[in-house]
Amino acid sequence: MFAESAARNDFDNVLIVDDHPLFCDALSMTLQSVAQIREVHTADRLEDALDLLASGLKPDAVMLDLNLPDVDGLEGLIRLKASTDAPVIVVSSLTDNRVVSQVIQAGASGYVPKHSQRNVFRTAFETVHAGDVFVPEGCVLIDTEEDDEHGEAVKRLATLTNQQARILQLICEGKLNKQIAYDLSIAETTVKAHVTAIMRKLGVQSRTQAVLIVKKASFASVLQDQG
Repeated sequence: MFAESAARNDFDNVLIVDDHPLFCDALSMTLQSVAQIREVHTADRLEDALDLLASGLKPDAVMLDLNLPDVDGLEGLIRLKASTDAPVIVVSSLTDNRVVSQVIQAGASGYVPKHSQRNVFRTAFETVHAGDVFVPEGCVLIDTEEDDEHGEAVKRLATLTNQQARILQLICEGKLNKQIAYDLSIAETTVKAHVTAIMRKLGVQSRTQAVLIVKKASFASVLQDQG
């Protein structure tokens, strides 16, 4: 199926997840012009995007902003990757080599700086169509997985299912199992089972340690480490 999309050299439809209306509109027009996108769907929050996917939307590609009102950093990418088989191309104002590297290592099919010219978006789609990964010109990918705590945190978070990632987000907000069960309309016993699975996958023994894993994967932590 992917080979067929590549042969067409365009995707039928794309989902854009970005909370800036003007940029979202501009990106929609750019993609329709340079990549012959026939249909563009938009969501300004991660949860809205996940709802669209759950309701049956099957985009050929997803364009994702890293910083959304309901999620920050890699969590949005990780949860999208757990919800769709479509390639995810990150579009962000961040251009730090370490950030780009961790996004690619977390499973993104490409990374395009928001200030890029139209031809860069065209090249990004052509690259993804060919089954390759697109990174900005001049970017040097850094292997952070083996001995870097940020990369290790990202790798562990990437093993979570979408529901587990949502529950972890609520844990980070300080909510108890009873509150999480209410928010997600599931049984408290189900929440407890998910929390146990989350801790096992993250290799931690407490909720506090799980929150620390999330903080280690944040880009604020990554960029602070550069200073």
